[in-house]
Amino acid sequence: MTLPLRGRRIVVTRPRAQAAQLLAAIAEQGGEALLFPLLEISPAPDPTPLQAAIAGLDSYALAIFISPNAVAFSLPVLLARRPWPTTLRRLAIGPGTVTALAGYGLADTLAPQERFDSEALLELPELQPARVAGRRVLILRGNGGRELLADSLRERGATVDPVTCYQRSAPATAGPLPELWRRGQLDALTISSSEGLRNLCALLDEPARQSLQTTPVFVPHRRIAELARSLGLQQVIPTGPADAGIMAALGAFAWPRR
Repeated sequence: MTLPLRGRRIVVTRPRAQAAQLLAAIAEQGGEALLFPLLEISPAPDPTPLQAAIAGLDSYALAIFISPNAVAFSLPVLLARRPWPTTLRRLAIGPGTVTALAGYGLADTLAPQERFDSEALLELPELQPARVAGRRVLILRGNGGRELLADSLRERGATVDPVTCYQRSAPATAGPLPELWRRGQLDALTISSSEGLRNLCALLDEPARQSLQTTPVFVPHRRIAELARSLGLQQVIPTGPADAGIMAALGAFAWPRR
């Protein structure tokens, strides 16, 4: 059996709760997968907006979940108070979020099929001006992030309530990464968000930052790739979306001989 990642130590930087499948897939291909989340996820410090949205849930026509974390930090609270309204249509930004919703018994969630970002969501027929004008839309998301989705829906005539149900924060230190680079024992990283990449660069000292610039970095989205190149990273490898796209790129990469 060919194991294309044998002997390669690959750092997975996703939040802990979303990393298990990718870690397992890398191990199955012979690699050593090291988890170092660049975003730490915790509940929103103020639960009031989420509680208000739950109380008024029947007034919404659409509910959009921005990530699996949005599901994990909103649905248990919601379902403890009431069932999901049968008339409230759900949309998700990608397949991981669809799967997370299905885990709570909520199937038939709409999501983009090829690209998994706000732009792709906004292309769905259900979010076109004629379908959203005059309707209320709930967006369940984390703190910060882009305002493109909310702003675009408002321009299309919708009343939009973005609700922060979890917060993202950077880790306190770079952990084992600088020492692994110093020893030549870090072969690649997977980077799943622009915010995480910024966090990483802010954590590194100058020697580690120079090592990052020459380390293969696998990224599943064009925006992350553009940011990585602007930060001086020299080996930026775009991948397909989700775990399958990342694993295909890792398996096809021309790893240097040792």
